[in-house]
Amino acid sequence: MEQRIGSSSQPLEGAGFDPAFVPGLTSPASKETEAEEPEKTAEEARSSSEEVEETAVGEVAEAADAPDDEGADGPVFEASDRRAKIVADHRGVRLALDDQECEFRWDEIGAVETETARFGKRFTLTVHTPDRRWYPIEIEAPARSRFSEWESQLDAVLDAYFEESEEESEEDSD
Repeated sequence: MEQRIGSSSQPLEGAGFDPAFVPGLTSPASKETEAEEPEKTAEEARSSSEEVEETAVGEVAEAADAPDDEGADGPVFEASDRRAKIVADHRGVRLALDDQECEFRWDEIGAVETETARFGKRFTLTVHTPDRRWYPIEIEAPARSRFSEWESQLDAVLDAYFEESEEESEEDSD
């Protein structure tokens, strides 16, 4: 007597599992094209992944070697805690939380808003974009006395770079 190992139930078919099940949504996938595709050998897969890594390493090295434009000696605002980091300088505003990062150039920023917690040591910076989106990030300060220092540093950066980008865009429109 034969005994089967595994589930005896058949796989379900339907729109919930296969969008091609609903006629007209997508064209049905032909099994012939899947069989005709040549499979990559382990060496081909390894060489393609090495090429991708070399390209990524080269791009990172180029970005690091690229000279900063003028204004690199201007004011810089940096604040960070164990999870989050905020950097505002001549290039724009960069936010990082754990492994996620985003960067805003000065011409992409509509407004920058700061907020401090009434109780506690949370400093919140929110970047607003012209398309009505906002990106908040919270930094835990070592002490509440750092709030005023961070506010003054951020104001210096905003005065130096944010106003310049608005003036440049007005000159370009004239």
